[in-house]
Amino acid sequence: MTQSADIVANNLSKSYGKFVAVNGIDFEIRKGTIVGFLGPNGAGKTTTIRMLTCYMPPTRGTAKVAGFDIFTESLQVRRNIGYLPESAPLYPEMRVSEYLAYRGRLRSMSRQAIRQRIGAVADMCAISDRLRWQIGKLSKGYRQRLGIADALLHNPPVLVLDEPTVGLDPAQIRETRRLIANLAGQHTVLLSTHILSEVELVCQRVIIIGRGRILAQGTPDELKEQCAQRNKAAGILVEVRGPTQQVRSALGALTGVDQVQVVIDGPVATFRVDGKLDAVLREQIAGTIHQRGWALRELRTSGASLEEFFVQITDPGGVAAA
Repeated sequence: MTQSADIVANNLSKSYGKFVAVNGIDFEIRKGTIVGFLGPNGAGKTTTIRMLTCYMPPTRGTAKVAGFDIFTESLQVRRNIGYLPESAPLYPEMRVSEYLAYRGRLRSMSRQAIRQRIGAVADMCAISDRLRWQIGKLSKGYRQRLGIADALLHNPPVLVLDEPTVGLDPAQIRETRRLIANLAGQHTVLLSTHILSEVELVCQRVIIIGRGRILAQGTPDELKEQCAQRNKAAGILVEVRGPTQQVRSALGALTGVDQVQVVIDGPVATFRVDGKLDAVLREQIAGTIHQRGWALRELRTSGASLEEFFVQITDPGGVAAA
């Protein structure tokens, strides 16, 4: 385990009889980062999370969380991890403050620490105005915030959030996403979710699991670039306010560009750039347009998205199975 990693899995595996749910996966999650954990239903995400949080032992392999081994140091792992399962285990008859105090006592926190942390996590999760409310009367969004507040109560270095926005409306999803994004740097977050747009907006890295194996991992941009390379029809679409032929000539002169096509002509023109579809080329395109005083309206890779890559790599009959 490197000093900069908070979660490390080595050959982590789990079998149920002859069925292999997780098959020898390896990954590292660096301190202070938010990592999306993606996979279709039955891919092995929840099983992996349960092993990392010491809810079940692996069949073989091991993992370390915050420097502690999940086999031999499970109590230390539990002290250093905050876990929000898909369905938060809340007691509807309790008040919010009572529930958090109860959870603090279960973690052997002192009364003073419990009072201080309840105030801190209530502010962080925007539930200060609901501390005296009965949990059963809270909306789904507030219950999810309470679940995150509970996971943060003992200020753990590592957080594991399993589908934290499931069942929420768009406004609640946005609020929860903002809360998770603000955790970066202070906590290491493993975020399991099916919402790919959420991953692109919040996560610095992505791990994709399928059929119990790691299929891909990297930054969202790196995975989209892989998708672009797989998809021969992919290209970079650039919308610019500027003289069409001058823009086309300037873009065509960039290193890594094979050809530039005018898709839409006019005062605001759209160009398709074919070539090495990577972040460096996109930066060169943006810099060239800015240097010449033209207005960049849009720059995106067509035919390459995290969603497309996810579908390609997790489809049993598609690319991943080849």
